Amino acid sequence: MAVRKTIQVVPRARRTLTSLRNLGYDLRHAVADIVDNSVSADATDVHVTVHFDGARSWIRILDNGRGMNAETLTEAFRYGSERDYGRTELGRFGFGLKSASTSQCRRVTVVSRAETPAAELEARQLDLDHIDRVNDWQIFDLAPDELPEPARSLLDDASGTVVLWEGLDRLLQYQDPFGGWAKKQLISHAGDIDEHLGMVFHRFLAGEVANREPLRITVNGTSVEAWDPFCRTEPSAEALQEEDIEVSSSEGNGIVHLRPFVLPNQNHFSSQAAWKRASGPKSWNRQQGFYIYRADRLIQSGGWCRLRAVEEHVKLARVSLEFFPELDSAFGVNVAKASVTLPAELRKELSPLVKDWSRVADAAYRQKQRPPKPRPRRTRTTGVASTPSVPTARTPSSDHSHSLERDSSPKPATSPSTLVDHREVGTVSRVPGAAPQSARQALEAAAEQAGESQALSRIASALRTMSPETAHDLGW
Repeated sequence: MAVRKTIQVVPRARRTLTSLRNLGYDLRHAVADIVDNSVSADATDVHVTVHFDGARSWIRILDNGRGMNAETLTEAFRYGSERDYGRTELGRFGFGLKSASTSQCRRVTVVSRAETPAAELEARQLDLDHIDRVNDWQIFDLAPDELPEPARSLLDDASGTVVLWEGLDRLLQYQDPFGGWAKKQLISHAGDIDEHLGMVFHRFLAGEVANREPLRITVNGTSVEAWDPFCRTEPSAEALQEEDIEVSSSEGNGIVHLRPFVLPNQNHFSSQAAWKRASGPKSWNRQQGFYIYRADRLIQSGGWCRLRAVEEHVKLARVSLEFFPELDSAFGVNVAKASVTLPAELRKELSPLVKDWSRVADAAYRQKQRPPKPRPRRTRTTGVASTPSVPTARTPSSDHSHSLERDSSPKPATSPSTLVDHREVGTVSRVPGAAPQSARQALEAAAEQAGESQALSRIASALRTMSPETAHDLGW
């Protein structure tokens, strides 16, 4: 057979990098992706700093992990870099450091020292403005005296890594980047990062991951608290029958482990503060449903993955769904590790279980006597399974960096007469005596009254593309 002639076609750096900036990261997920690398490097301390200085504002992630030598650090800047990933590692695609960083900034500097005797400090920098000029895949090899000021003198003689984002063009899109509004927004972003990391890494923060010391994360010097979606410290929280379902994939078969919980009715929580904290970042209705973990790292928080609608009466149901990287292809994990798609064979098995869990949650919501728990089911098999091992955190140090403070002012408590939190999608708050109204109807009526019906139509169209499940829950 004749050998066919080949021609190498190298992607244009300028256009390709512009496209790769739009892989679906928001700031919270981008920071979490960098923290994934810290966790994979066995860091026990991760310090996130959000610093406001107008157009010169920056974000920095510092860890005390194993660090990288010169060769490893250079390879880390290659898109699609290849290396062997451990079964419990949080990385996978070889895109995270670059894509997460450039989704938020125009210049990313990484400084690292490997955990080997007499290791030198190594630094590399990816500058999008430089790549725009030369249209080539180039990074800078920085000497210690060339480091940006916020990345200097942080590692001393210890191992670890510093990731610095400058040129925050995606965050500081203001006419006056030095103004009060820009500063307020960056403070708000710091709070969002804190809340998100406390949820995504709650098992690591709480020391629940096997063979790891507890992880400590700070945001602007304040320790991030683990947020347990299942309120297991509440005496009235109920754990239902656990299930194992075997699922096949192109990379091998694996076990999906399910742990359903029904949270207490509001009147049975230990305190109103505990009830409010349990509502989570998206509030009660949007926090019901599946909490999907990949190697103990939370990927999806809430939602029923189109197996049922979000509903007020089942908002106390939350289900831990756990899998390991051998099932990544089956779940369609994206680069940002921000969403998954349930395999068709798993959806079929989950459908009757969701009905059982919903029935128990409905009874708890109505404060009736709960029906008998669902009968234990045998493990379902769809192929030969590989038993999942349990993943793997080390101890605190302090961050002496100076930065803006996060807004910690308390939010107003929900009125007792409010039946549904006003932030919950799919429902609207009701005052006693008012006629019930769907969220869609309320939005459409308000838009019509304000003369913005066409604008709402465009928003609905965009929502159907960006978040089909949310659009479906709203009736669009």
